[in-house]
Amino acid sequence: MNYVFFDKNEKTLKKLTIVSEDSEEVSCVFVSVTVTVNVAKTMFEDGSLLFFIPLFVIYVFIVIGNLVVFFAIRVDTRLHNPMYNFISIFSFLEIWYTTATIPKMLSNLISRQRTISMIGCLLQMYFFHSLGNSEGILLTTMAIDRYVAICNPLRYPIIMTPRLCAQLSAGSCIFGFLVLLPEIVWISTLPFCGPNQIHQIFCDFEPVLRLACTDTSMILIEDVIHAVAIVFSVLIIALSYIRIITVILRISSVKGRQKAFSTCAAHLGVFLMFYGSVALMYLRFSATFPPILDTAIAVMFAVLAPFFNPIIYSFRNKDMKIAIKKLFCPQKMFNLSAD
Repeated sequence: MNYVFFDKNEKTLKKLTIVSEDSEEVSCVFVSVTVTVNVAKTMFEDGSLLFFIPLFVIYVFIVIGNLVVFFAIRVDTRLHNPMYNFISIFSFLEIWYTTATIPKMLSNLISRQRTISMIGCLLQMYFFHSLGNSEGILLTTMAIDRYVAICNPLRYPIIMTPRLCAQLSAGSCIFGFLVLLPEIVWISTLPFCGPNQIHQIFCDFEPVLRLACTDTSMILIEDVIHAVAIVFSVLIIALSYIRIITVILRISSVKGRQKAFSTCAAHLGVFLMFYGSVALMYLRFSATFPPILDTAIAVMFAVLAPFFNPIIYSFRNKDMKIAIKKLFCPQKMFNLSAD
């Protein structure tokens, strides 16, 4: 899927659409579809309908799955501890993280006029990456939480107090949204007058910056900033889990080792999936991939990773299974506990 931006003074681009000179809107259109083609015909010719159905099902699952995880933790008082509090916040962020891009993807797959305003593009970038940053910071916080819980179990209740837990959760979200604000404001001031095609399934920094009529060396600076932030977070999480695994292996009891590993396995799985897709997406610098591989990486980053998170947290965790059952069958669980 490709975005095409139109300058308000440019009448046409590749004979796809005519924009009047007095138009104030800067919009984008998918180059694979012309305005003269029938909508139903287009959906079947380029396979849009075949992509729409699975993407819609995945999005519904992501929203419902994360809502179930969020409310199951909130309802079950046994899960009111720092670890599950972070999981519930992460699940809540995942809903909005996917909502920043997938609904627009769905709309573009079945719409004849596949457009997005320049303001809409900037907002999509801001919310998508701000929510992603918040999730990355929260994953780092979760790794530190597991480190304290396993490596310093006696001091854990003293260190990870409910107040500190709330501060870390709020701080992750606030910092995630504030850190990108100057960058988005700066991009909004750039002149866009050159080539207007973006080879990506959603608005992203590097493709948009390539359209700016300024020195392209700023793209390298953007890559370095993003790379430093990603590598710093990965190092903290990796060092935490290396230390955690070292401590777990020293536990003499097999049952104790299994219990310790089970509490970290879900976090480690989500960490590898999240930062693995982030690394493929943003740690390539000047390296270029074929368009189909580029799109596949973007789908894994924006769609598939959020899809697997509720599965990992619910099916790999005994306490979460009980909490979900209690959420859907509260009366039955009450009778069982009474017996």
